[in-house]
Amino acid sequence: MNTFKLLCVEDSIELLKMIKKILGQNGYSQIMTATTCQEAITHFKSQKPDAIILDIMLPDGNGFSLIREFRQHSDVPVLILSACDADDDRLLGLGLGADDYLTKPFLPRELILRLNNILKRVYGNNQPASERDSLLLGDTLIDFSSGLVHSGKTEKSLTAKEFAILKKLSENRGNIVTTDSICQAAWGDGYYGYENTLMVHIRRLREKIEKDPSHPQYLLTVRGMGYKLAKDSR
Repeated sequence: MNTFKLLCVEDSIELLKMIKKILGQNGYSQIMTATTCQEAITHFKSQKPDAIILDIMLPDGNGFSLIREFRQHSDVPVLILSACDADDDRLLGLGLGADDYLTKPFLPRELILRLNNILKRVYGNNQPASERDSLLLGDTLIDFSSGLVHSGKTEKSLTAKEFAILKKLSENRGNIVTTDSICQAAWGDGYYGYENTLMVHIRRLREKIEKDPSHPQYLLTVRGMGYKLAKDSR
């Protein structure tokens, strides 16, 4: 676990110390901390963390704007840790690309379990992103090590959810992958109810990897079952 670099963004110094202690006791040794949006952006750009634990209410902005900033450059996994427990806040955070949403007060063990699950889903076998492979779809190259989609001279970033979904399909290329299996790969055991959200992610993925997203050649829908990543263009 200590190969992962974590960034914790929290304006409460005492809570930040407690989170850092919890992480340290569970094998995480590379932990960066930030108490403001500006500090978080500076660490994000210079240190390139493997995952971010993010508070919503910050003195110079909010976590939602930070997620938007992160997603412009990276698919880094984000675990929101916030006292905001309204459904609208949770849905907004997840809709922006956060991987999970944990409300305060929280159980230390639950924080670790959720973080571990995110890292396992995104990186697999506890390996850093630099050790992931690539996928070629026609003239489009998906680099899993960087989470980038290269097509001609354009470059697009995958979100963490898109990464997990595409990786699952890539591992089973040519075969049907059920909706349940894809949702579990992206959201873990608590995936129930995410089927409609999956459709949104699939649509966005097609916009990044297909020449004509309305008539996909690679990311195919298998009605009543799930999806399939075609081996060759139809």
